[in-house]
Amino acid sequence: MRRTLIKGPAIVSMDAMIGDMRTGDVLIEGGRIASVAPDIPAEDADVIDAANMLLLPGFINGHLHTWQTGLRGLAADWTVAEYMHAMHRGLATLFRPEDIYIANLMGSLNQINNGATTLVDWCHNNPTPEHTDAAIRGLDDAGIRALFLHGSPKPDPRPGQRHFSEVPMPRSEIERFCKGRFGSRDGLVTFGLAILGPSYSTYDVTRADLALAREFDLLASMHVGGGLPLVPQGFERLLDDNLVDEHLTVVHGNDIASDTVRRMVECGGTFTVTAEIELQMGYGDPLTGVLHAQKTPISIGTDVEPAVGSDLFTCMRLTLQHERHRGIVEALAKTGTRPQRSALTCRDALSWVTTGAARIAGLDDRVGSITPGKQADIILLRTDALNMTPMHDLAACAVMQASTSNVDTVIIAGRVMKQGGKLLANGLAEKMQTLQHSGDRILADFDALPRREG
Repeated sequence: MRRTLIKGPAIVSMDAMIGDMRTGDVLIEGGRIASVAPDIPAEDADVIDAANMLLLPGFINGHLHTWQTGLRGLAADWTVAEYMHAMHRGLATLFRPEDIYIANLMGSLNQINNGATTLVDWCHNNPTPEHTDAAIRGLDDAGIRALFLHGSPKPDPRPGQRHFSEVPMPRSEIERFCKGRFGSRDGLVTFGLAILGPSYSTYDVTRADLALAREFDLLASMHVGGGLPLVPQGFERLLDDNLVDEHLTVVHGNDIASDTVRRMVECGGTFTVTAEIELQMGYGDPLTGVLHAQKTPISIGTDVEPAVGSDLFTCMRLTLQHERHRGIVEALAKTGTRPQRSALTCRDALSWVTTGAARIAGLDDRVGSITPGKQADIILLRTDALNMTPMHDLAACAVMQASTSNVDTVIIAGRVMKQGGKLLANGLAEKMQTLQHSGDRILADFDALPRREG
């Protein structure tokens, strides 16, 4: 593999030892970052002229149900009850493996186009091994880095079937992947579990799933929110039983008591915030401020593709500004005055899609910062655009001014995936048509289902 020199961008490295540069160079060798310096001579390298650009670590979308890509716009006005009923008990049951494949492929390509080089794919619509294999193949074919989280569907049980809350992770499937496709963790796509947890399963199922995660040394992610938990005081019980450690990460968790959050963090547990969906669904204030106060890594995600846009620029801004507003309102209520300084900065927001997200996904040894030795997951934003000129504070402009329209170049493990503002993927028009047909067919079949009262 030839060397590539990215010449002359401004750099936000998210590495405390390297810092920011108004002008610098980044050298890539063998898919990894070889050097970061103000000026790197490399006459034999392929050169990317990045003058008038801002170089950042590739963004990490910490939580997305990519299999729902073909249903965009459908859930924009839904409540959590409508989502659970229509999506999981209706639409999800109509997906064929080919629908999962095209959704994951196109959803991943959209993430790359938006500047995300890594995707945490929370896949909870895999009723058969064929569905799961199709989901992973979609990630592979897109060329994105991904943590694939193997979940379980939530349909209404048929006569004689157990409710999904009583069904643990399928051990045979987990073994199939851990001893086969994911026997090595060196690939772009890695593996973990999307478990039900005490909000959606019995305590025995939660214990079994966490034991499985520990046995195979896998991250176990669980949703927490959207109604009364199936197991009251479930997280307190997990803590008392010493079942919370670095294998456990929680998505949402808005109504977990602050003291319980603190105990979970002290045990190594982590959290992912999806503020836009949490606000739409009425989960309560996102945990952003509580987690920041604990000085623990935070990741954020866009979550439900049919409800909200999936670019992390919007996600960063909304999460940051909501927490700023919440903190100000809280201070006013307590002291009668507004804080003199903001508790959260734009650099904090950047960490949620870079260093913090990499740490939570178990990928911080390879991505998340512009650090020599790490894999070259890099994005370049055009700064000679109307919305980015002038650029006084590099991190602030990346968070508060930039958008997908500024994403000029995306590199994953040294491979250029987008350049000159154009996604380098073959047959996009045909793939988009396939996605359209998939969504149309699922909705037509859904409309043909008999409706139940209530």
